[in-house]
Amino acid sequence: MPELPNSLEEAIAQSRTATQAALADGYTRLQVDFVFPELKLMPVAVQFLPVFAEYDSRLKVFFADAGGAALASRDWTDAQFKILDIGTGRAASLQSKIQPEDEIFLFIAPTAVEVPQVEKLCEDIGDRPFVMLNPRLEDSGVVGIGYTARQTRQRFISTIESCYYLRPVDDETAVFRCYPGLWEVWVETKGEYQKIAELPKKPSGDELDSILMQGQPQTTDAAPAKKSNVFKSLQRFFKALSS
Repeated sequence: MPELPNSLEEAIAQSRTATQAALADGYTRLQVDFVFPELKLMPVAVQFLPVFAEYDSRLKVFFADAGGAALASRDWTDAQFKILDIGTGRAASLQSKIQPEDEIFLFIAPTAVEVPQVEKLCEDIGDRPFVMLNPRLEDSGVVGIGYTARQTRQRFISTIESCYYLRPVDDETAVFRCYPGLWEVWVETKGEYQKIAELPKKPSGDELDSILMQGQPQTTDAAPAKKSNVFKSLQRFFKALSS
């Protein structure tokens, strides 16, 4: 099974493989997360796009706003696929964005603000597959969302399978998932990263705290898997993209 990647390129390659495996297994609502605040997503998106190489014009890529879509259209001059914005505030025009000939969809960094529009688009997408790259649909900083809206948003989010997830909790701890593997917690000990837990679901904050407090391997292996101290190097790769 994949372990913590040695570089950004390896992380993106892992995410492509995980996405393709999940699609092959019949998942149609997928999510890929590189949870680094410093990350500039466009270079990552460029390296992730080969997942959809076989689809050509049958792929449709959505950005959160018209500005992002315009920049991508300018920079991705060789793109065979269509590039659109989600269309916040223009609900009446959403249905026309999904066409019968479209086969697969990529949403790049949609936020909690766009959830109503994303939900409507996904209704029109139906059973066709889509992937969300670094979505921020659960942003707690969004104000003015009532209880019913939050519940509706959570129900929608719960239908999406996280097939790749990489997040540094701090300089010594990482949460990692690469489909079809389990959720994993890795901790640096004496210059090496050790996998100390495998879980069937993404650990909550309290669950993660409990795992770290116990500090004992909870994997199915007899001994914890180890990884050289590369995660900080990986963080530097992400930071380099934002310079």
